[in-house]
Amino acid sequence: MFTGLVEDMGRVARADRRGEATLYEITPHAIDADELSLGDSIAVDGVCLTVTLKEPRRFQVLAGPETLSRTTLGQVRPGMMVNLERALRPSDRLGGHIVSGHVDSVGEICAKRTIGPALDIQIRAHRDVLRYVVEKGSIAIDGISLTVNRVDDYSFAVALIPHTLEKTTLGGKGHGAKVNLEVDIIGKYVEKLVKEQLAGRMGGAVP
Repeated sequence: MFTGLVEDMGRVARADRRGEATLYEITPHAIDADELSLGDSIAVDGVCLTVTLKEPRRFQVLAGPETLSRTTLGQVRPGMMVNLERALRPSDRLGGHIVSGHVDSVGEICAKRTIGPALDIQIRAHRDVLRYVVEKGSIAIDGISLTVNRVDDYSFAVALIPHTLEKTTLGGKGHGAKVNLEVDIIGKYVEKLVKEQLAGRMGGAVP
């Protein structure tokens, strides 16, 4: 479980194919790799992965074929920067929103514009994702907890404040760049419960 408050940006030192999987070696900047343990969960660009090896100042994670096919990790190459967040501890403040690290879909940046000190980013997304996106609701983009400012039938927009621009990779991505999207899981639970109640009343499945 994560909060969507990115702790660090790490540099990908290696991205080695291992059959249908890919092993990533990442060098964090602020996170002390020595504090990680084998088996720890860590979000890499919003994707929950497991630490499989750790060494001084670096760690490794392995992404399987399902993860590679449903996220942007398959496009990650050595030298690229990725957003990092360690798993939430019970004593931590939940400053963002509940993020599982299970990416729902990949979106595409379709517009960017500067508004004062902030950067407005519009992201094109599949309708299966947009059904859960609401104005002033939360969404995780590359593991970053952000507030939706606008939403239409094909896209939604968020604003990146200077701190987010400085501490994450999102502001540096250009038009057409792919990003990982995870919607607020609360919306999924509400939808499922409502469907079950309606199906019970109507005596059948509700689409």
